[in-house]
Amino acid sequence: MQILLDPNRAALLMQLADDHKVRPTAWIRDVIYKQLELCVSSEDYKNAFEADQEVWKESIRRRVEGRARPKKDVQDSE
Repeated sequence: MQILLDPNRAALLMQLADDHKVRPTAWIRDVIYKQLELCVSSEDYKNAFEADQEVWKESIRRRVEGRARPKKDVQDSE
């Protein structure tokens, strides 16, 4: 997702994020997640959060498998 901000308010965001020692995208993401928690039912938010956690775990699993595969292929060829 891409968000376009006007330059002067974007500068304010950059300064705010820098003050909090986080990247601007991390600051924006945290604010959006907090607002979503307030605007949708707790059940809907919980379901979305848990589904996102599963997607993240699957992504990690695929990365680990992808890194292990070339090592296994090298070992098999020896």
